[in-house]
Amino acid sequence: MSYWFNNEGPQSDIAVSTRVRLARNINGFPFPALMNDTQKREVNSKVKEAISQCDIPSIGKLKYIEMSAVPENERYSMLERHIASREFVLNSDNKAIILSEDESVSIMIGEEDHIRIQVILPGLQLEKAYEIANRIDDILCEKLDLAFDENLGFITECPTNLGTGLRASVMLHLPVSESTGDILRLTKSVNKIGFTVRGMYGEGSGAEGSLYQISNQITLGISEKNAVDNLKVISEQIINKERELQKNLNKIKTEDLCMRALGVLRYARVLTSAELIKLIGRVKLGMNIGVINESINPIKILIEGQPYMLMKTYGSMTEDERDIYRAQMVRNALK
Repeated sequence: MSYWFNNEGPQSDIAVSTRVRLARNINGFPFPALMNDTQKREVNSKVKEAISQCDIPSIGKLKYIEMSAVPENERYSMLERHIASREFVLNSDNKAIILSEDESVSIMIGEEDHIRIQVILPGLQLEKAYEIANRIDDILCEKLDLAFDENLGFITECPTNLGTGLRASVMLHLPVSESTGDILRLTKSVNKIGFTVRGMYGEGSGAEGSLYQISNQITLGISEKNAVDNLKVISEQIINKERELQKNLNKIKTEDLCMRALGVLRYARVLTSAELIKLIGRVKLGMNIGVINESINPIKILIEGQPYMLMKTYGSMTEDERDIYRAQMVRNALK
């Protein structure tokens, strides 16, 4: 299957991925936390019917999936592929997800809000991701009676999403900004202008592998387009800063660090998830500055090496067995 992360996008040396998410609710139903099973099934049916008429050539066919029919390993691998939230996969009862063939589009039904439209693309592609999400939103607005107030905008379960209901984010690989402490100054600076810096899996997660998500916080009193445009400007500034810092690295020491990481990944027989994240980040840095000339996709290796992605492919395993299979998978990818 061709997942969204199988390809690289614009400015992919630093920009790993772009995500645009829209939160929507249907009038006449309580928020998901207060809905009974009958209401949840009715909302699922309404969204399924509305989206079945969706005709957007650029995203291909959309598939409706009842989450209760999805095995646990596959559900959690959706989290690792960044197409579903942790809260969504923890409890699958009466929830559903609609996916495009490459999973760049995912529509969660029954998460915190009735509908969560998400578009995720490789590299820095905020305008394209927003355009796709907005076209899906337009279709749902035509077919469903969505909760909207002239003063408050789209009504959402969490007050922090009121207004546009839009959360846009860009995941960036910032190893040098992290090592110099610039990431701390960056976090303070962007917080002051309505943006936040989080880890690889969003709110509450740590910045493993020097991967950081930059996202908007303000959804009320600003248009969706302005929020996306502002995030693009901030992201490009951070990307340019990281590139400048990478130019000033000690070449010998950095080459040694990166080549050691490549050597371990190429020959290890046992590899933990934490080791993979750390080492593949160093390999990516080496590729960016030209000391590693390999035709590989570090982000694809990183995601496919996550615990539930491995078990989706090879079946249920103990932690020790996963470490062995992970090492084997990485060795094959680096041949």
